[in-house]
Amino acid sequence: MTNKPIMVEMDEFDRRIIAALVEDGRMTVTDLAASVGLSKTPCQVRLKRLQESGVIRGFRAIVDPAKLGMDHVAFTEVKLSDTRESALREFNTAVRRIPEVEECHMLASNFDYLLKVRTSDIRRYRMVLGEKISALPHVASTSTFVAMETVLESGSKRPRR
Repeated sequence: MTNKPIMVEMDEFDRRIIAALVEDGRMTVTDLAASVGLSKTPCQVRLKRLQESGVIRGFRAIVDPAKLGMDHVAFTEVKLSDTRESALREFNTAVRRIPEVEECHMLASNFDYLLKVRTSDIRRYRMVLGEKISALPHVASTSTFVAMETVLESGSKRPRR
């Protein structure tokens, strides 16, 4: 049982604010207001409403994983031995505790979850798989796909080759 998100009513100014902040989250409110065609105070009010309603969930730095020595990416299919709601909740809670798991998606497929796992190298990935992912509640089997190149990634404006 999942809770359906409540849609927030937005107009064209709200959409422009979001688009501008997705492009540059460090933009000042004055610059944001100018870029969307509002004065500063109405822009601040709209920005606050977008944050309080959860449309804008936060602001963060986008780092280059390769410069941090974390450029090994693997996608791990996970099949569970039990897919009752309680088992899914246990898995969901536990997988959130693994820092190397950047993303976790439940899928309608012949496996149950797809994980995006980022590590320093294949040896570290093997350790994470064997010691952490395989030890998650109700894991029956896993299958790994290693990324050879990242062409497009959320938050990344790197040019495509």
